[in-house]
Amino acid sequence: MNATSNDFSGIHAILYAFFNRDEKLDRQAMRKQTEIAISTGVQGIAALGLATEVAKLTEHERRTVMDWLAEDNAGRLPLAFTIFGTSVAEQIAQVRHAERVGANWVILQPPIAGSFNAQEYIAFFGRVADATSLPVAIQNAPAFLGRGLGAADMTALTTRHPNIRLLKAEASAVDVETLIQAIGTSVPVFNGRGGLELIDGLNGGCAGYILAPDIIDYAVRAYKDYRSGNLASAEDTYAQMLPAVAFVMQGIEHLMCYGKRLFAARAGIEVFDRAPAMRPTAFGERLVQLHARRLGRFGQTPVTDAQQQPA
Repeated sequence: MNATSNDFSGIHAILYAFFNRDEKLDRQAMRKQTEIAISTGVQGIAALGLATEVAKLTEHERRTVMDWLAEDNAGRLPLAFTIFGTSVAEQIAQVRHAERVGANWVILQPPIAGSFNAQEYIAFFGRVADATSLPVAIQNAPAFLGRGLGAADMTALTTRHPNIRLLKAEASAVDVETLIQAIGTSVPVFNGRGGLELIDGLNGGCAGYILAPDIIDYAVRAYKDYRSGNLASAEDTYAQMLPAVAFVMQGIEHLMCYGKRLFAARAGIEVFDRAPAMRPTAFGERLVQLHARRLGRFGQTPVTDAQQQPA
C-alpha cells in the first residue's frame, strides 16, 4: 500500500508518546520511533491513540504530534491520526488539522465525557465524518474505553456516511470474527490488543492490525508470511513474539509502562513518564530487559534462550 492508497490492510504502527525529564514531548525520541517503525516495513503509521496517551496531551500537543509525524513520515506511508475530543466541534477541529498536515485517514474515538446510548454515538460520529472527505474509521474498544457500538450500529453508520470505511476493534479473535460476519466484508476490520491472537484474528477475517511498535517488526514478518501462504513461518514468528505481547498487554496502563519500555530498550531510548503514570517495579524492569534480549535490538539478530544469562 502506498501513501495515497485506500486499500486498508497490513500492519500499521501507532506511536507511543515519549517525554523528556521535564515531562514535555521529546522531539528526538519521537522522530527516532517513527524512523524505526518505518524501517520494519509497516504498511502505515499513526498516532494519538491509546498508546500515545492521548488523554494526557493538551490540544496543542496533539497538533504538535501531528506536525512532527507528518514531517518525519514525509509522505512515505499512509498516515492516520486518532481524533480525540469531548465535543463534535473539538473533534472537527482536530480533523481539520489532520487534513492540513496531509493525513490519509482518521480514526474517531468516542468522546470520554459520559456514557450514552448507541444512537447518540451514531449521531456524534456521523456529524464528525460528514465534516471531512477523508476516509474515516471508528474505534470500537468498549473494554478499554467503556463505550462502543454493535454490528447493527456500525452498519447504520457506514450506510448513512459512505466515508466511514473502516472499523478499529480491540477484541478477541472470536468476537471480531462474529462482528465481521455480521457487518460483512465491505468494511475492513483492524484489530489491536498488542498483537494478541494475531494469526487467529487474520484467520477470522481481520484486514490488519494497528499496533504500538514494541514488537512491530515481528508482527510485520508474521503478517507478510501469512498473506504469502507461508503459514508455518507466520506461526513460528508469532510464537516468538507472544511472550512479550502477553507481558505488556495486561491493560492499557501496563502497556504504557512496560510496552513503551520494551520498545525503548530495543531502540536505545530513555523513558520518562508523565504523571500520573504506572511506575515500573524492579522485577518488571528485569522482565523488560529479558524480553528485549530475546527479541533483539531493532535491525539486529535476537539473543536465543540458550544465550540468556540468569537474572
